[in-house]
Formats: sequence, C-alpha cells, structure tokens
Amino acid sequence: MAIAKEVVITKIEVSSWNVQVASDTVIKEDGTEIGRSRHRHVLAPFSSSKDSDDKWTHTDTDISSEATEVQAVANAVWTDTVKANYKTFVESQEV
Repeated sequence: MAIAKEVVITKIEVSSWNVQVASDTVIKEDGTEIGRSRHRHVLAPFSSSKDSDDKWTHTDTDISSEATEVQAVANAVWTDTVKANYKTFVESQEV
C-alpha cells in the first residue's frame, strides 16, 4: 500500500495586478485518488506600508517558492507600468 501526495496547480488567473492561484492537494493510495482539497491564494506585486513620517515602503513579493508556471505568469504580468499603477492605487487608498 503506497500513499502519495501531489500538489497540482489547477488555475492561474490575472485581474489587474493580482495573480490568483488555485491548487489541489491530491492524495492517492496505490494510484487511486482517495482525497482532494482545494487551496486558493492571491499574489500582488508588493506588500506596502506607510511609516509615521507618511513615507511609503513597497517591498517586492517573494515568489521564489511558487510553482514555476505561477512565477512565469507573475513575471510576465508585473510589468513596470503595472507595478507603478499598483503603487498609485495602494497609496490612494490611505484615508
């Protein structure tokens, strides 16, 4: 009896600057699927914060642990223009 676990990227979607990733964790016993669970997460080009001097810091999102196909999509989508638009959007949300 062999049990195996596999994570499969099932969908990558792009909306504006976000990359949305859906993946399934598949559990198989002797080659037959016995369980599956879905996980979704969203990636943005930066994490942003504003300090007490009203200065913004935008830190690139680390995508090195993402699947290669997710990295390829993020790198293609996150152009300099998209990143600039995202920064403008984030900074405009401050009340």
